[in-house]
Amino acid sequence: MNRRSIRFRLTIWYAGLLAGLLMLFGASVYIGLENHLQSTLEQSLGNQARQIGETFLAAVGVSGEDYVIDEIREHYAPEINNRFVRVTRADGSVMYASLAPEDKSFDPASLPVLRSSVSLASSRSQRLADGNRMLIYTLPFRADDGEGFLIEVGAAYGPIERTLRGLFIILLLTLPFFVVVAIGGGYFIMRRALSPLDEMTRSAERITSRNLNERLPAARTGDEVEHLSASLNRMIARLDEAFEHISRFSADASHELRTPLTILRGELEALAQQSLPHEARETIASALEEVERLTRIVESLLALSRLDAGEARMERARIDLAELATTTTEQMRLLAEDRSISLRCESDGRIEVEGDRARLKQVIVNLLDNAIKYTPENGAISIRVRSTNGRAVIEVEDNGAGIPADALAHVFERFYRVDKARSRQMGGAGLGLSIVKSICAAHGGRVEAGSEEGRGSRFRVELPSANQLHDDGE
Repeated sequence: MNRRSIRFRLTIWYAGLLAGLLMLFGASVYIGLENHLQSTLEQSLGNQARQIGETFLAAVGVSGEDYVIDEIREHYAPEINNRFVRVTRADGSVMYASLAPEDKSFDPASLPVLRSSVSLASSRSQRLADGNRMLIYTLPFRADDGEGFLIEVGAAYGPIERTLRGLFIILLLTLPFFVVVAIGGGYFIMRRALSPLDEMTRSAERITSRNLNERLPAARTGDEVEHLSASLNRMIARLDEAFEHISRFSADASHELRTPLTILRGELEALAQQSLPHEARETIASALEEVERLTRIVESLLALSRLDAGEARMERARIDLAELATTTTEQMRLLAEDRSISLRCESDGRIEVEGDRARLKQVIVNLLDNAIKYTPENGAISIRVRSTNGRAVIEVEDNGAGIPADALAHVFERFYRVDKARSRQMGGAGLGLSIVKSICAAHGGRVEAGSEEGRGSRFRVELPSANQLHDDGE
């Protein structure tokens, strides 16, 4: 998962916020329950202390202390109920003290006797020697005959601590589960919400200058994503219109330039046939070379414009690509031998494709011509035709100067030349590889370049084989 993606960040933020809120809620429930249980226990102890005083100690002068002790044991049974009850006289002597409870949660004898100087009811938390805690409610009481007593009623914190421990375990087990569910739910929600963007991204990756008539999928979400897709589609429509204008202008300009260039070349050739001084004849010859060069550029631009617009005439038929490469190589061999460059063609037998023979031959010619131009004397060029994974592959490799790494990505751009001075000297206009790319795209194929500077270049063309096209059609 991409940690910088919006989906990841929103999911983490959502899960973190929910986890924080759940932890805050759990802590609030824990503290609230602890306070409630302690308050309830304190209130219960206080009620028992007041009942002992008002019911039994008030008339102790008449009923006697033994009666009071018997009544406390009978009505409250502190040992059975795991409570602590102690009644202290004003002189500090103990009138009654409960024995150890049945659950052995505390030892009454370890609790210190308070002085009778306590004048207000209060509660205290008493830490015992074994580490346990008790809550003791203390109530000063004066009987009807004026005698003063100190009533203490207490209970261990054990039940409260067990209840809180159970709650803590529940929170400890359930909170991670809820957090995991929140992360999963948040990721699912973010994925659903951002899935239109993923689809738009995939569609945008497929759109190039050759298929600007395609549009991004319209997200019918009614939110910002839908507005974005609509805006991008309008932008693509404007780009499509601009590209059409540019392509139309290039085609029209190239078409219009053909006639004056033809006339100009004819007049220069006619002038060259006349009896003229040597300097004038050289000037005319140089002008004819430039006219010829300009004519080739115009023809290339016109071909590119037609290929881009899909208006180029292409006669599709089954072609043996290996045979086409072999014959074309033989035709280019003389040009290579003039520079003492060896030219070798290899193939894996008959490899058929469906396409325009003239256009595919132009691909091979342009690649070989480009290799011959940039391979030094006594160099070597090889062309291999083979079939790989249902695709027909042409590879043209040379051991020339190679292409710099920073220029490799631009070699198929129009008018791009790695060495502009050398390209101009050799008559290159920077359109040959652009034409190769356009022809390959028109045949449903592609071309790519690889090079290591100083060790040569390799151009690889992939085209759908005739068998693959037949299978896809079925």
